[in-house]
Amino acid sequence: MEETENIPPDAEGKPPKTARNWAGSESAVRIADLFVGAVAITLVFWLLQRQTQAICCGDFDGYYHIKWARLLWDNMRARHFPPAFTWLPLTTLNPHDYVDHHLLFHIILIPFTWFRDLQTGAKVAAVLFASLAVFSCYWLLMRYEIRYRLIWLLALLACSAPFLYRMSMTKAPPFAIIFLVIGIYLLFEKKYWPLVPLAFVFTLTYDMFVLLIMAAAIWTVVVGWAEERFEWRPIVWVLLGTAAGLVINPYFPHNLYLFWEHARVKITATNFTTKVGQEWYPYDTTEFFLNCYVALAAMLAGYLAFDWSDRKRAARPLFFLILSTALLLMMARWKRFAEYFPPFAILFAAFTLEQFWRGRAVFTHLPQDVLEDLQPFLDRQTPTATAKETQHEESWKIIKAAFVALALGLALFANVYRTAKDIHDSDPRDYYAKGAAWMRGNIPAGQIVFNTDWDDFPRLFYYDPTHVYVSGLDPTYLLDKNAELSKLYDRITTGEEEDPGPLIRDRFGATWVFSDNTKDHDAFYDNALRSGWFDRVYEDGDCSVLHLRDQKSEPAPEDKHGDSDKGSGNDNDNDNSP
Repeated sequence: MEETENIPPDAEGKPPKTARNWAGSESAVRIADLFVGAVAITLVFWLLQRQTQAICCGDFDGYYHIKWARLLWDNMRARHFPPAFTWLPLTTLNPHDYVDHHLLFHIILIPFTWFRDLQTGAKVAAVLFASLAVFSCYWLLMRYEIRYRLIWLLALLACSAPFLYRMSMTKAPPFAIIFLVIGIYLLFEKKYWPLVPLAFVFTLTYDMFVLLIMAAAIWTVVVGWAEERFEWRPIVWVLLGTAAGLVINPYFPHNLYLFWEHARVKITATNFTTKVGQEWYPYDTTEFFLNCYVALAAMLAGYLAFDWSDRKRAARPLFFLILSTALLLMMARWKRFAEYFPPFAILFAAFTLEQFWRGRAVFTHLPQDVLEDLQPFLDRQTPTATAKETQHEESWKIIKAAFVALALGLALFANVYRTAKDIHDSDPRDYYAKGAAWMRGNIPAGQIVFNTDWDDFPRLFYYDPTHVYVSGLDPTYLLDKNAELSKLYDRITTGEEEDPGPLIRDRFGATWVFSDNTKDHDAFYDNALRSGWFDRVYEDGDCSVLHLRDQKSEPAPEDKHGDSDKGSGNDNDNDNSP
């Protein structure tokens, strides 16, 4: 032991490389911080997933994604790719026009379909993808040596409750964040040609590739401002990679049409012509501030600390200022951007405050010869007074950092608690499972089922892929294919059509109706049962199945006033009831 401690320095006068020396080095500290960050991030999302046994969260799309990934795998093994999508024949996702605009995401999901239970695989994937997304933001802070990085880690995790909620879904947005962070790193390092493969992969993974195009355009503007030159390469390489992803695609050219139609309906300043998912509507003001108070505080701090005077040092903060402000405006218009604005607001504050702090400490970065010339002026104070002042400043920094960390810790606890409660209160694991099992056993395969809610489709597809459905994944897909039929669908499901039976049969080709048991469809349900066209053949606590008669007759006695026990005309009802 004594021999180890007494090892002389090497020829250059540096201390020997021992485990003890390495443990106190900056590299070791960075690795430890990365490890702590990875564990903390994963722990948060694992804790959220444990709040339910179902695929998170209130959005059912995860059921579609994991089921379709499994079907892709089964078809790959059978050497048939891509498989036909037959489940929404009346929409723009019919077998001829279907486009998988999450193709690479679904391929990435395939290993998670090898779990014995698909729901468990989807949940594991959600934890991994969300953790990688937040960790990529944290890594960017580490890469550019942003100080107080563990505090910024707290800020990333505490930035917004909707951010935590939406990251917990088995959906593609985490990859948008990961790819965007990689793109930002390449832009900052001026490594432009790798943007081509990045944009290509991004385009095949998710249709939010437009964010990378926006980032490249912003960087071009920033370079023009900071260096007074036109930097064309970022935007050109990103556009080239994006074009390759759109063209080198098994769904080309239908993917171009679907992307345009999807964007045309959603990116509109007016009200939607059909009811779409809640994510495409704006927050009210109070809800917006309560959801994003940490991210909004970060934006305010960034705005106040931003310094325009040194253009070269201000380039990266300016990039985040423009990007996060654009995402803020998008989130104010569409809830859909709740998973993008908050983390980039934190990055904006982190990079801007770092620029501010380094500007104040400019003397510490002067050349050594300049510092030596200034030393007589810097040393006019007595060493004791200087030491006391330095100690006072350090103590004050520690107090302020501790206060910020405490505030962020409380915000993190509040947001995790709120998100965990929302997830816990979401629909259970077997929601619709019994109703779908009844349909599989009692309705001939291939029959079209009139589902009264477009957003019920993912669970129906997951539990009962033997039938096809009227509307699903997005109501605009029915609207795009047949606007008149879409409007009729809305009128029927909201109860405006008092005699829906012949319309469902003749216009939609369906003789079976699946409906949830929420109050949203009470008017439709009453109209259907009173019309004399329908028999209720199955019901449990979650859903009901109606069958259209061959001809109109008197309503069944128990259905005349809608006050029956909602029993059934099938012996299997009791077996499938909860």
